[in-house]
Amino acid sequence: MSFSPTTWAIRDRVLSNADHTLIMGVVNVTPDSFSDGGLLDSPGEAIAHGVALARAGADIVDVGGESTRPRATPVSVADELARVVPVVAGLVDAGLVVSIDTMKPAVAAAAVTAGAQIVNDVTGLADPDMVALCAESGAGVVMMHMQGDPATMQDDPTYDNVVAEVAGFLEQRALDIQAGGVGRDRICLDPGIGFGKTYGHNLELLHNIDWLITCGYPVLVGPSRKGFLGAILRAAGHETSAAERDAATAATVALAVAAGAFAVRVHNVGHAFQAARTADAIVRAS
Repeated sequence: MSFSPTTWAIRDRVLSNADHTLIMGVVNVTPDSFSDGGLLDSPGEAIAHGVALARAGADIVDVGGESTRPRATPVSVADELARVVPVVAGLVDAGLVVSIDTMKPAVAAAAVTAGAQIVNDVTGLADPDMVALCAESGAGVVMMHMQGDPATMQDDPTYDNVVAEVAGFLEQRALDIQAGGVGRDRICLDPGIGFGKTYGHNLELLHNIDWLITCGYPVLVGPSRKGFLGAILRAAGHETSAAERDAATAATVALAVAAGAFAVRVHNVGHAFQAARTADAIVRAS
């Protein structure tokens, strides 16, 4: 195993994985997310949860107000704004590094105004207005690959070579948004585990995640509690709900760290923290 530190500029600061792989903790302010929908019914509860994630070891908290699970129902701009802006503001006031998980430029703009430093867009910044917002604000960008959209992405995802196609798409999109004014140092790539991929595609991407890391951008890996983990465990004779897959998630976290990922996005930060810091120590041993 070899390790090369990477940096990522987000508005007024620079993050680095020189000391450890970063952990992004999930704060879903939604009634219908696949593993934790409806658990955080008020801004106060969501803010308290985000602070707890930071205390457990999250370097970034990612706030989302619209589920992007397969076949999720779209949410209006007004509803999404009402869900996320108070939470973003509260977490920023608590001194946390906050990411806004949205595909809507109006929601991203309001969150950035409230202090969010990262825009996490599952569409890969497909909307030119999102590119313009990120360029003007200097926000860090998580640019994800998704085949299709949340309503259709799991209908029949097909690739000739999933690793090459995902890496090629993200490299080209990174060049496209740089042409739109987003600094190269602000871009983080996400292969989109579970977004328009079959069980086999997800395993192949994770097995070859170093392919994406060699593109030269920081890479975020988000396997937390996803269906392919349930399929692995089912094949081993163990049926699980999404919330029962934290140990399986920890295995993917350790492997992502060993491959050189910049950050991992997880629901259970405490479990991921132990897995990541243990893997960090081994990878960084000299």
